Amino acid sequence: MADGTRNADDIFKEFKEHSITEFFRKNSQMLGYAGKVRSLTTVVHEYLSNSLDAAEEASILPDIEIRIKELAENKYGVYVSDNGPGIPPKHIGKALASVLTGTKFHRYMQQRGQQGIGAGGCTIFALITTGRPIHVRSNTGKEAYECDLSIDIKGNKPLVNNMQKIAQDFRGLAIEGEFGDVKYEKSEHGVYEYVRRTALSNPHASIRLVEPDGNEAVFPRSVDTMPRRPKQILPHPLGISASDLLDFAHTSESRKVTSFLVDSFSRVTHDKVRELTGIAKDVDFEKEPRQLTWEDATKIVNAFSQVKWIGPDLDSLSGIGEKQVEIAIKNILAPNFVSVVERKPRVFKGGIPFLVEVGIAYGGSAGRQNGEGASGSILRFANKVPLLFDSGSCAISEAVNGIDWKRYSIRKFNEEPVSVLVNVSSVYIPYSGVGKQAIAQEDEIVEEIKLAVMDAARKLQKFLSGERHRNAQEGAYNTITRYVSQLSSDLQEITGKDKVAIEKELKALVEKKYSALFGRGGEGKEEDGGAAVQNAS
Repeated sequence: MADGTRNADDIFKEFKEHSITEFFRKNSQMLGYAGKVRSLTTVVHEYLSNSLDAAEEASILPDIEIRIKELAENKYGVYVSDNGPGIPPKHIGKALASVLTGTKFHRYMQQRGQQGIGAGGCTIFALITTGRPIHVRSNTGKEAYECDLSIDIKGNKPLVNNMQKIAQDFRGLAIEGEFGDVKYEKSEHGVYEYVRRTALSNPHASIRLVEPDGNEAVFPRSVDTMPRRPKQILPHPLGISASDLLDFAHTSESRKVTSFLVDSFSRVTHDKVRELTGIAKDVDFEKEPRQLTWEDATKIVNAFSQVKWIGPDLDSLSGIGEKQVEIAIKNILAPNFVSVVERKPRVFKGGIPFLVEVGIAYGGSAGRQNGEGASGSILRFANKVPLLFDSGSCAISEAVNGIDWKRYSIRKFNEEPVSVLVNVSSVYIPYSGVGKQAIAQEDEIVEEIKLAVMDAARKLQKFLSGERHRNAQEGAYNTITRYVSQLSSDLQEITGKDKVAIEKELKALVEKKYSALFGRGGEGKEEDGGAAVQNAS
C-alpha cells in the first residue's frame, strides 16, 4: 500500500509450518543442552538410559561401557556400548535420528525414556555443534551392521548412510558421536557423578566409564537379579479428568459406556459400573462412548471420586527395591547408618499410579563432600534415572527441604554428612520441562515423598539419639578414668591398702557402670569390686 501499511494477505505470505525438529534445533536448551557441562551430561544420560531400558526389556543384565575423549577445546567424542538386544536396521533411523518416535510414548507402562526425544535430540545436537553424523554399530543376534545417522531437519526424517554388514563379534548397540560446545568436568553436575548415581539406582547394572584423562571408573553390579519387569496396564479411574475420559471414549471400540469403562480402566468391574450408574443418574450408560458429552464426562468423573476403589495395579511399576537400595547405598556410600522405605503406590491426576522409594544414609561417604567435611545432599531419581539439574523446581527438592529436620536430630541439614535418596517410579513422570531434570510439583507427589522421607528419618533419629547418648557416655567414662589413678593414691594414704589393688577395683566398678560401651555385662565385678573399695574406705 502507498502509506506503507500491510494487509492480512501480505502478512500471511510469510506464514510457514515448521517441523518439531526445526523447533528443537533452535531451542536445544529445552532438551537439556544448556551450558557446556550440562550438555555433555545430557548426551550420556540419553544414551545410558536407552541402554538400560533395552537390556531390561530383553531380560539381560546390563554391561555398559562409556568412553569420553577430548578432541579439541570444548569438543568431545562420546562412545556408549551395551550388551542389549540391538536395533534392527529398518528401525535404526527412527530410533536414533528422529524426534517423537519410538516404542515408549504410547504404552501405559514404566520406562526411563518416554517422549521419544532423547537419542534424536543427541543427533540434532551433534549436527548443530560439529556438523558430524552419529556412527552406530548394532548386532541383534540375527544381523550385524554399521551406519551413519543424521536428520533432515525440515522434514524431521532420519537419514541413514553408509549402511554395511559387519562381523557378529559382539552383541548389542554401540553409538559414537562428536559433540561441540561441551565440557567434561568432575563436578556434582558432570558425567562422572551422573554415572555414579546411575549405578546407585541400578545395582543390577555393571558400568565402566573411561574419562578423558584415561582414568577408568568401574561400578560393578551389586545384585545379580533383574528388576521386576513392569507390565502395560490400564489407567486407574482415580485422578481421571473429564478431558482424559473423553479422549479415551472417542477412541474406544466399545458399543456402550458400561463396557467402555470396564475395558478402558483398571479396577472397574460391572459391579462398580452399577455403583456409578446409581450416582451419575443423569448419564445414559447405554449409549456409545463417542456420544459422551463434556457434561456426561464431568458427572462420571465426580462419581469416580465417590466410589471406593482398590489401589492401582503394581504390575505397571518397578522400583529399585528396598533391599537393592540398601545394598547399593552400602556399596557406594559406605555409611554408618542406612534407612530405606518403600511406600505403597498412589495415583495423581490422570489416574496415573506412582511409587516413592526413599533411602537415607548418614556418615561414611554420605552427603556432599568438601574440604571441611560433608553437607547434606538430595539424590533425586525418576524411574531410576538421576536428576542432576533444575533441583529448585523439583517436587523432590520441595518435599525434602520442607521437612523440619531438627525433629529427627539433624540440627542443620546442610552441615551434616547425610544423603537423602528419593526415587519416583511411574508410568508417566510429570517432568516440569522437556529436559526431564525436574518433577513437576504435583500436590499428591510432594505429599507422598514427604511421608516416605519422614518414615525413614524416624529410624535415623533413633540411631542418632543412640549415637549421641553413647558419645556422652564415652565422655563421662574418659573423664572418670582420668582420676582413677589419683583417687587410688589418695585411698592408699588414708587406708594403707595396696594402690594397685585399689586401682584395679576402681576400674572394675567404672567398667561395670559403662559396660554397654564395651559390649559386655561385667558380671561379678560390681559386687567384688564394690566390697573391696568399701573395705579400702
